[in-house]
Amino acid sequence: MQSRVKSLSVNQFTLITSLFYVFVFNIPLFGIVRQGIEKQAEVNYLFIATIPLFLILALSFIFSLFSVKYLLKPFFIVVTLISSSVFFAALQYGVVFDYGMIENTVQTNSAEALTYLNWSSVLNFTLTGLLPAWLIYKADIAYKPFVRELAHKLAFMGTMLAGIAVIGFFYYQNYVAFGRNNDQMKRYIVPTYAIGSMIKYVKVNYFQEPLVYKVQGQDAKNLTQDKNGKPNLVVLVVGETARAQNYEYYGYNKPTNAHTKAYEMIAFRDTESCGTATAVSLPCMFSSMDREEYDARRAKAQDTAMDVLSHAGISLEWLDNDSGCKGVCDRVKHINIDLNSDPELCDGHYCYDQVLLNELDKRLAQGVSQDTLIVLHIIGSHGPTYYLRYPEAHRKFEPDCQRSDIQNCSDEELINTYDNTILYSDYIVAQVISRLQAQGANADTAMLYLSDHGESLGESGMYLHGAPYAIAPEEQIKIPMLAWLSDEFAKENAIDKQCLRDHAAGGGFSHDNLFSSLLGLMNVSTQVYRKEMDLFATCRIK
Repeated sequence: MQSRVKSLSVNQFTLITSLFYVFVFNIPLFGIVRQGIEKQAEVNYLFIATIPLFLILALSFIFSLFSVKYLLKPFFIVVTLISSSVFFAALQYGVVFDYGMIENTVQTNSAEALTYLNWSSVLNFTLTGLLPAWLIYKADIAYKPFVRELAHKLAFMGTMLAGIAVIGFFYYQNYVAFGRNNDQMKRYIVPTYAIGSMIKYVKVNYFQEPLVYKVQGQDAKNLTQDKNGKPNLVVLVVGETARAQNYEYYGYNKPTNAHTKAYEMIAFRDTESCGTATAVSLPCMFSSMDREEYDARRAKAQDTAMDVLSHAGISLEWLDNDSGCKGVCDRVKHINIDLNSDPELCDGHYCYDQVLLNELDKRLAQGVSQDTLIVLHIIGSHGPTYYLRYPEAHRKFEPDCQRSDIQNCSDEELINTYDNTILYSDYIVAQVISRLQAQGANADTAMLYLSDHGESLGESGMYLHGAPYAIAPEEQIKIPMLAWLSDEFAKENAIDKQCLRDHAAGGGFSHDNLFSSLLGLMNVSTQVYRKEMDLFATCRIK
């Protein structure tokens, strides 16, 4: 008798699991529903009441497909553990696990992953992941003989479909209209959207036949006219997680660009990123494809801007203090900073970006004998541990947020911490320019800086980045892009700096400009170059 009380039928287990998923893991979804309700002039509350019921019926039907002996427990344990992490990311940070976020997660290194480990995440995983997984493991499931079990399952699934049909009969138009007006809802349904994105990622990356590699720009030629006997030396600084609205150059009311102001920077206004995560944006910005046509699989199978520059004989080097170049620099000389290389600047997990300056010094000490591009990939403003991105001496804005569970910091603390990262990145850029100025006797020098994507800091309940591009807020898409050209570089490369400053103020730029702009800046001629996308072409002195 006691055993019967403890036992659950397969259908009971399925229904209980569905209820748990709907009323725990889908709390963020109901937040989106609430926002949708608030936007409507008239609300049919009977329709709204059917949404959780519809979800219970739909998940029960889907879960029934996997509620079979020998598969039931391992399947639901794994899915529950995954769903716990997806739920926490959506609830605390507003992060959605779509294909791009799955790709970004897979490419995240262990040090970066540890920054998300805090008391809030551990407690959530324990209560909504480990505990339910343990209960699933211990559950006493009473399986019936195969034919009877199948009959009960089909009856259960038929009942779920009937319930869905009844709701659809009365409220189909409501669901269509509400879903169309709140398209992001589907991305918050746990576990279907995240699991679907994972399956798509695995299919694309492990089960599709690799594309034939496409070499681009083999006709590339360096057309630099060496009038003064000095080569061009350009440093490209690729920032991390910097958003434009916290830059003084774009009207921000705090001195976050105090270090570079003396260098007459050229700030390109209204610049948009290609993606909202490094794994998407970095390959995209160096690709010959524009964002609208960008395909990650194709990008991996063709030359990048770095490769085309290499075909033209430009000396190239990529110095990385972030999570790697995501394939962009694979075929050119590159160095990933050893996280134990400098006891003053590194802690074994991360290094301050100043370590890149030391590497740049080593490179410049070797001398520059030909046209050269050096890329510095900085860790910049990577969260959530913003406070670990700047040394104590650069902690200018206080009080700041000295913790990784940033959602528990005050708005003032969080903004101050993030602004400190922007100011420190500005210091790094200023130091790069200072070093380029010191090279004036040996080379004509220039610097270009841009970020890979922006960041949400609690606006509309969203934190961090990685939102699907279609629904991503401005904070995650609008990025800074800055240029500095020495007078000698501008003169020898026939660029009118005042014209460029006026052009930059006009706005309307994006990562799409980088590919041809790098080729143009290095005076490389090739069929894959597009003059209309070159930031500098408009201001070339004829």
